[in-house]
Amino acid sequence: MFKHLFKLIWNKRKQNFLFLSEILVSFLVIFAVFSFLTFYYQNYSKPLGFEYKKVWSINYDNGLLTKNNDSLQLFYDNLYKSLKAMPQIEEVTYTGANYPYSNSTMSTGVNHQGKKFDRVNNYVVGADYKKVWNVSVIEGRWFLPEDVVTKNKHIIINETLKKQMFGKETAIGKLIGNYDDKEKMKVVGVVQDIKANGDFWPAGNAMFSRLDTGYLKNTSDILIKVRDGADATFESELYKFMANTMRNAVEIRHMDEMRDAKNEVTIMPMVIFIIIASFLIINVALGLFGVLWYNINKRKGEIGLRRAIGASGSAVSYQLVMEAMILATMSLIVGSFFAIQFPLLNVFNIPASVYIIAMLLSVLFIYLLVFACSLYPGKQASGIHPAVALHEE
Repeated sequence: MFKHLFKLIWNKRKQNFLFLSEILVSFLVIFAVFSFLTFYYQNYSKPLGFEYKKVWSINYDNGLLTKNNDSLQLFYDNLYKSLKAMPQIEEVTYTGANYPYSNSTMSTGVNHQGKKFDRVNNYVVGADYKKVWNVSVIEGRWFLPEDVVTKNKHIIINETLKKQMFGKETAIGKLIGNYDDKEKMKVVGVVQDIKANGDFWPAGNAMFSRLDTGYLKNTSDILIKVRDGADATFESELYKFMANTMRNAVEIRHMDEMRDAKNEVTIMPMVIFIIIASFLIINVALGLFGVLWYNINKRKGEIGLRRAIGASGSAVSYQLVMEAMILATMSLIVGSFFAIQFPLLNVFNIPASVYIIAMLLSVLFIYLLVFACSLYPGKQASGIHPAVALHEE
């Protein structure tokens, strides 16, 4: 049976070229869509790593503040106490500009045993950063006051960087080099991964360092965790207090709104891509349906002859469906050859499992699409009366 089908396909190779091309293009487009969806789903299913609700950010212009380190330290200490004394505020921390959902990034490189790790997110954080975000420490500890004055700078890394650098070994107490490996930093803690760029993006490698007096000159962001009673009235009072204290521009933003905005940046292009791909698949499906219908009309004599010598309607329908499935398999073999290059070459630095799952889903989708498009024409072919078909021929 299959030998006969392959012979029929080979004899009509020119007519089947369009069918093969449509299946190949459809597979590649579907593979791209499923790769995106699988990548986003895998990231979305992982824990967020922190709590963003009831967290507000206060951004201010520090241009009018004194540049004297001692005076600046005293100013920020008093500001911290004033904010912490407000009954609506639960926790307060100073931070660098690259806090979660801030659209600001700061990266560096680290070295360990001669191997360099690039694009490590570098977070400069205050002592209560962990309390504001409710970050989970999975190994070691968070920063202590004495970490500011140590021989080797104390840092905290996330679990992704820990696995890449130390594997299953403990990271606590290990020394790693900075971006040019001229200074050593001591790991005192490992925290759960924080998805700072939204729910659909991986946490990546990250390290945290303690915000010291020297960095206060560059500090222009405060994070606060408010209590349930904090409302618009309190926000207005907080704004007036900060504006009077800083004597400059102040902006207050809510983390839940910033998170939604960050996710929309990812979701909207994906929705547009899916809509465009859907229109393409619909056009391809109509094209496949039309090609199969055209082939049936061109092969009425063949179908009538098969029916005349005893072939059942279901056998005729099965033959046409199997021809379409074999043609789809031939296209999928070519398409899979190109698709498998993505995990082998580690394209876009995306895990291989994303591409493999996307390829399997794409193959399944194409088979279902071809089967659905060939089922009705095959059924119509099975209803062709042999006498009528032979008479027309």
